[in-house]
Amino acid sequence: MATEQRERELVGSQAGLASAIAVESHGELGEVEEVRARGYWEQVWRRFRRDKVAIVSGSFIVFLVFIAIAGGPIAAHYLGHGPNDYNLSAGLHGLSQLPVGPLTHVPCSGFATAPHGCQGHPQATQLYILGADGQLGNDEFLRLLYGARVSLEVAVLSTIGIMLIGILLGTLAGYYRGWIDTAISRVIELTMVFPALLFIIALSATVGPRLNHITFGIFAPGVVTLVLVFSILGWFYPARIMRAQVLSLREKEFVEAARMIGASDSRIMRSHIVPHLVAPIIVYSTLAMAQYILLEASLSFLGLGINQNIPSWGNLLSTGPQYYLTQPWLMLWPGLAILFTTLAFNLLGDGLRDAFDPRSAR
Repeated sequence: MATEQRERELVGSQAGLASAIAVESHGELGEVEEVRARGYWEQVWRRFRRDKVAIVSGSFIVFLVFIAIAGGPIAAHYLGHGPNDYNLSAGLHGLSQLPVGPLTHVPCSGFATAPHGCQGHPQATQLYILGADGQLGNDEFLRLLYGARVSLEVAVLSTIGIMLIGILLGTLAGYYRGWIDTAISRVIELTMVFPALLFIIALSATVGPRLNHITFGIFAPGVVTLVLVFSILGWFYPARIMRAQVLSLREKEFVEAARMIGASDSRIMRSHIVPHLVAPIIVYSTLAMAQYILLEASLSFLGLGINQNIPSWGNLLSTGPQYYLTQPWLMLWPGLAILFTTLAFNLLGDGLRDAFDPRSAR
């Protein structure tokens, strides 16, 4: 009798455990739930979307790209004037002869050439949302929007340039090694110690004015010049990163297997090695774009970058020190734009790095 009672208790406890498992798994007892395997990119996305800071940074960058592409023309249409329309009434306002401040209505009579918003309405006024940018009375808000396009053009094109050169030379050096690796490494070292600022000053003083006219019909004058300089002098760091990655990848089993079946070196690099470089390429590209936005602003502030009559964040900053005691917001708006943009790119890069490599997660 005691033995039968113990058996009934054992069966009852097992049934209770099975019922609990069925409740937890949301299924019937004995039912096997199908588990779907997650791919590499799905796992990266799942880790990335848990980083709220990176998501907000990415959303800000998407919004900035929209502003750079369409924000300026849309704002100019609704405001009734363009970023290069001069208005002396806005630049030399009142007895102080200072640029007007934010949210100021400026009479159309002050424009040198009547913009489309003033045609037929000479007594009308135009709204300057962030005030005027200097004595010529250009709209600070519109020049800030159009300056975003110039800064992003320089950053994106320069990043593409350095990554293409860096991936090519880094992959060749890491895969072939030997004298090819030695030659490329020596070129990298020479580029690292080259005085970049002196080269930029010399280029700006000599062939810069002629290169600035190369626009391909879509870029602002001076963008191509900066892209060439940044690409020539900035490829060495991604090349070193790619070389280190390829040195590790070339010893992997899948590369040895590709060699065993007779795959050529070019096919191995193209189909088996470069796809494994996507993660460092994406992460470094986001960080490089923040760096080149700062470089463009710094050089334009010094008068060595984009032409002064072209709206860019660096050019807007260069006029700010003239009014830092009377109109301090002339430095505030472009400074905040550069700060938020570089911060967003850096935070996005940190989030992508953690998503691609969970071991480095904070």
